[in-house]
Amino acid sequence: MKKVFGVVFLGILLSAGAVQACTPLLVTKGATVDGSVFVAHSDDSELFDQRLAYVPAADHEPGEMRPVYYDAASLGDRPQYHGYTLRRYVGEDRGPVYVDPQQPQSIPLGYIPQVAHTYAYYDANYAVMNEHQLMFGECTNGAKVQSEPKPGQRIFYSAERSRVPAERCTTAKEAVLLIGRLIETYGYYGTGETLPIADPDEGWVIEMAPSPEGTGGLWVAKKVPDGEVFVAANEFRIRDIDPNDPDMLYAQDLHAIAEKNDWWGPEEGQLDWLATVSQGEYNHPYYSLRRVWRLQSRLAPSQAKSPWVESGLTRAYPFSIQPDHKLDVRDVMSLYRDHYQGTQFDLSKGITAGPFGCPYRYPGPKDPKGDTEDPSVKREGAWERPISIFRCGYSYICQGRSWLPDPIGGLMWFGPDEPMSTCYVPMYAGALDVAEPYSTCDPSKFSRDSAWWAFNFVANWAGLKYEYIIEDIQEKQNEFELSAINGLSAMDQKALELYQENPRQARELLTNYSRNQANQLVQAWW
Repeated sequence: MKKVFGVVFLGILLSAGAVQACTPLLVTKGATVDGSVFVAHSDDSELFDQRLAYVPAADHEPGEMRPVYYDAASLGDRPQYHGYTLRRYVGEDRGPVYVDPQQPQSIPLGYIPQVAHTYAYYDANYAVMNEHQLMFGECTNGAKVQSEPKPGQRIFYSAERSRVPAERCTTAKEAVLLIGRLIETYGYYGTGETLPIADPDEGWVIEMAPSPEGTGGLWVAKKVPDGEVFVAANEFRIRDIDPNDPDMLYAQDLHAIAEKNDWWGPEEGQLDWLATVSQGEYNHPYYSLRRVWRLQSRLAPSQAKSPWVESGLTRAYPFSIQPDHKLDVRDVMSLYRDHYQGTQFDLSKGITAGPFGCPYRYPGPKDPKGDTEDPSVKREGAWERPISIFRCGYSYICQGRSWLPDPIGGLMWFGPDEPMSTCYVPMYAGALDVAEPYSTCDPSKFSRDSAWWAFNFVANWAGLKYEYIIEDIQEKQNEFELSAINGLSAMDQKALELYQENPRQARELLTNYSRNQANQLVQAWW
């Protein structure tokens, strides 16, 4: 036990300086086997709040204002706002999970007008999925400007900005337009950000960056063509801004601000969003692009894409790609369980993998130590940055199914800790709470009451003799995930029949199912 706990806490200490750098993916319905839409996301930092929360729907009085809170996912702890990475929010505005009278209550940066009714949604370090099958992903990007929050002037980061449309919107385009208005009206602080957003019919990607003007913010959005898959990995993915493209939206003052600050000129032709607002990388070459290459090469191996490019401004990896074969949910799970197996970058091979092929790589002297570092710094000797990384806090795959009512059609497949060794459990969009082990977690204190610690503990055990132990883990993944998938049709039908008679009872049925699936899985993992 000492040996295992040594690995557990060594891993946490070594990852303390790691940034929250994520890998999102959006699969349109024309690219899936059954016409589902998927939005997936890995939240790649252990030392953040790992709780999955349920925020209930609510009614509000006329004239009521909605507080906007600081997000520690942006720039780290800010005690002046009672904003901390290990506790993303404390207060009474988001349901009982966040109520804690023993902790300092979060302090608002500002307020926006409230609406009469807000929708229920799953919440983590960003909004995940609401009761109307609106789905969110996220990744951080390097940007030329990185600004601090300023109460009353720059009050939104992308995390809080995802929660507002989760509360108010039912379609992806509606959410994108709302986010754009919030950026322009209430300002934006933090880093560059990419948010894939989808409903059961279509998907959009909105990207944002702080403005050099100090107020407002810069943003652009693009629709993902049906039949294609979008992937991102800590680098802006939208390029040329075409004013005549009906599937592209952007800030009204984007061109004017870019020209004023010598970032772009009309003589250059269409504005290249990536090159205009960033240096083209996150913190070193291939930290981002290697993952984009890997996902696109797995999605469409027929295109034989090269892992080597001339710079971070390459156009070798398009905004979205048509896969060689249509995907199902297990395919998406497999994409996230990737550490370059079978390639020249395979982290389970070579002397650094040790005698048992372990793909874990703790940060070394050549790896970046902070957020969005100078991409011109040479880092020969840095580790490859895989999709499934040891310091991942959680990952999920949201699934929207247009042929079913929203409470039944929406599914969130949630997996604590790193994708390679986690097990994804389904939770319906219409559920009314989250199983307690999944909403209980402090990553700095071991607890048998927490699902996250169960999966983190098993992942650390695997590091002792990886190539043997991962086979046992994969056997259990197949057992539980395939059983859940195979049983969904019967649960869908049962819930649909009840929903037609009594929607509330149907949601209680979905709640019990989601809760039982989660509780049984975490007990089995222990």
